[in-house]
Amino acid sequence: MRKIDIDEVKAFIESQSPETKIYIGGDSERFNIGNDWYADYTLAIVVHIDGKHGCKIFGEVQRERDWDQKKSRPRMRLMNEVYKIAELYQKLHDVLEDRIVEVHLDINPNEMHGSSCVINEATGYIRGMCNVVPMVKPNAFAASYCADRLKHIMSMQKAA
Repeated sequence: MRKIDIDEVKAFIESQSPETKIYIGGDSERFNIGNDWYADYTLAIVVHIDGKHGCKIFGEVQRERDWDQKKSRPRMRLMNEVYKIAELYQKLHDVLEDRIVEVHLDINPNEMHGSSCVINEATGYIRGMCNVVPMVKPNAFAASYCADRLKHIMSMQKAA
């Protein structure tokens, strides 16, 4: 699957005005192949031009084995998602310094949802690694909507 070209993203961000906002998010989906569980991790970078015009989206999907034992409490998969988002942020850090940047996590803080099992670890990790207070559901559109939709679009392109 196609990887995000970090140099292309950096060049695009640098060519935009200082008012341009950046949103970085991710989503993952667990599925079974044979007797093994896998997860597709979708990463998305949304560059909101001037903070009020359209946007350009960069993204990729990575497939890895999923070792979570409890489907209802996907701790390992969700933290892998968070690690990948933080790594992406770090790769872009030098072009993000003077801009409004949000990190969006596909985690629901409501204890009724399985993703709540990592809320403290995930937000703490992003705060420590990126020096950004992450957004979580329902305010994490770059994760909940953009990355989710991007995976669907990329899978349709692959099938065509």
